[in-house]
Amino acid sequence: MVAVGLVAALTVLGPLTACDPTTGRPPAVGATVPAYTTSTRTVTRAELGTSWSSGCPVGAVDLRAVTVAYWGYDGARRTGTLIVHRKVAADVRQAFGRLYAARFQIERITPVTTYGASDDRSMAANNTSAFNCRRVTGGTSYSEHSYGWAIDLNPVQNPYVRGGTVLPPSGVIWADRSLRVPGMIHAGGAVDDAFAEIGWYWGGRWSSVKDYQHLSYRNR
Repeated sequence: MVAVGLVAALTVLGPLTACDPTTGRPPAVGATVPAYTTSTRTVTRAELGTSWSSGCPVGAVDLRAVTVAYWGYDGARRTGTLIVHRKVAADVRQAFGRLYAARFQIERITPVTTYGASDDRSMAANNTSAFNCRRVTGGTSYSEHSYGWAIDLNPVQNPYVRGGTVLPPSGVIWADRSLRVPGMIHAGGAVDDAFAEIGWYWGGRWSSVKDYQHLSYRNR
């Protein structure tokens, strides 16, 4: 159960205040920093690797590689790439621009092919990613990621929680949403607001399942 796992984890890691996963801080909001940069380009079938297979609802022609600047867990300015549907590329660029301005910290952003298109491996690495042609967790229909219409952001600090299941398992500490540490998504926070502004939805607002990492175009 989540509660049991949380108690066990706290025994190892100590008080909740010791759970900050970051190692540095970005410059303060208002400080002079390099301007936010972002770009969009087309992708090839080869670039999608095993994240795409025959029967997937979209192909490379429907997708775009969006590169964004972001603040890493070490507080340094970094860039990463998300594969998203061409129809939402501009909105995704806008949302990450807001996160950059707010100094919201993200551990890493790279296409899921870096992890052999394994959702489990990508989550365990706390990787923020978008397109991956796969089924929904615990179901048979295609997930929103299969269309490039969803992003999983900092999965360890924002785990998927359903009953006693926490994914990734290393996210059990952060299943306690009373925590307030960098990288977490909270209602009314920088991530929630940035994606609400572009008309997206946050899985942390769902009822029977809490998918705290999940941001989606169609609220699925």
